[in-house]
Amino acid sequence: MDDVFTRILDLTSYLSSPLLHVLEDLFFGIFYGEYSSSVSYHERRSDFGDCSSSSKHNLAIYRGIQSRALNDKEPFCVNTSTETETEAETGQNHGGIPIVFKGLILQLCGSRVFQRLALASWRCFLAYCRFIMERVKSTISRVKKGVRGSTDDIGWLQRTPGMPPVKDGTTRFLELLQDVRNGNHTLPDSFVYLLIPGLFSNHSPLYFVSTKKFFSKMGLACHIAKIHSEASVEHNAWVLKHYVEELYWGSGKRVMLFGHSKGGVDAAAALSIYWKDLQGKVAGLALVQSPYGGTPIASDVLREGQVADKKARRVMELVICKLIKGDFQALEDLTYERRKDFILKHKLPEEIPLISFHSEANIALSVVATLTQIAHAELPWLPLPTLYGVPSDDYYVQPSRRVPVVIPASAAMAVTALHLILRYGEKSDGLVTCRDAEVPGSVVIRPDKKLDHAWMVHSSWNRNPTEPDCNQMCEAILTLLVELDDIKRAGKGKKKGV
Repeated sequence: MDDVFTRILDLTSYLSSPLLHVLEDLFFGIFYGEYSSSVSYHERRSDFGDCSSSSKHNLAIYRGIQSRALNDKEPFCVNTSTETETEAETGQNHGGIPIVFKGLILQLCGSRVFQRLALASWRCFLAYCRFIMERVKSTISRVKKGVRGSTDDIGWLQRTPGMPPVKDGTTRFLELLQDVRNGNHTLPDSFVYLLIPGLFSNHSPLYFVSTKKFFSKMGLACHIAKIHSEASVEHNAWVLKHYVEELYWGSGKRVMLFGHSKGGVDAAAALSIYWKDLQGKVAGLALVQSPYGGTPIASDVLREGQVADKKARRVMELVICKLIKGDFQALEDLTYERRKDFILKHKLPEEIPLISFHSEANIALSVVATLTQIAHAELPWLPLPTLYGVPSDDYYVQPSRRVPVVIPASAAMAVTALHLILRYGEKSDGLVTCRDAEVPGSVVIRPDKKLDHAWMVHSSWNRNPTEPDCNQMCEAILTLLVELDDIKRAGKGKKKGV
């Protein structure tokens, strides 16, 4: 029986001491950052050894109590209670810390936990304040960038050092235009005239059609470039390079390029990149209402870092890529950032004659009634009953009729032109500002007539016979370009003679 009691006492001492150490280490680890893992293996072994020695000591005490109980005839319970109190008194120093100080330590630990929680809460509050400040600064920066828009970009060609100056050719152009209206057509047939349409021209079947018919009636070789207007500038430049080479080798005549809007930018890119291949095959280039320096319409929509920039970009991608089936880069190539990179990298050759034509859109209320014909629709063959006493079962077939498709393009251009005036104070044709349409080193035509961006390539539904139309304008521009080519060639001949 004594042996069983001894074993139980040993087992209890062996299990209780490590458990107390684990709980003590866990407690101090939570509040002081020190865990029992830092205690070495030998220290644990020594603790277990102390436990075994204490168990032997307890066994000796137990046997001494039993012997005293037999010899002195004292009750066992009294002696055991005394020893139990002694053990309790000695057990008050568990871990070397009296029970009196354990309460103080618990309070200190609680205050330390509260201090750490307070510091953590304060740090979270400061981090949240910094986050809010950054968001506010970012929002203010986006608003400022959106409000400022393209103010610093419009007219950057005139402010860039090293760009060749422009020459005013408006007076000579008006003289040639008056001659054309009087029936004096001097445009030679020694060239092939290539008309290059602009952005979204694939969705306008009558783009340059009237001008081509006008030139063909005069016996001139005129073509409309079949390019994908919604493609990128570099891609269209490569297509135009092959187009010009085919026309030159097929006819033996040099080619006069007439580009409208983005078509002028594509033609200029072809001459800048592939001039070694096109030298001697191109006689001149006329850029009509072309955003050579860029356009604020494209830049304001696609500018990064402004309010709702990602949403606006997604909308334009949906319109261009999904609905129109074009390349989104076609619109990106017309931004100021892209045009600056391209022009500074690829400059136009100096020996090519250049003409820049720009105009100002009419913003009066009368433009609301102006309609622009962009296409025509053919009515189907409809069987209609004959009249005047003919039996009702006799029908005849009415031939198909063409119905013009008109849109208020002038009204839309007037709205955008008014927007550019109010926001930037810049005159424009509705899409391209006058300063961005002037190509460095070119002869600039600045007509007094109010012309929007679509007037030069589409027939107006409300024509005024007392004013020149778009076909006569195009003829006068090309006639001036031919004169510039003659002057260039004469100057080269004099240099060679000298």
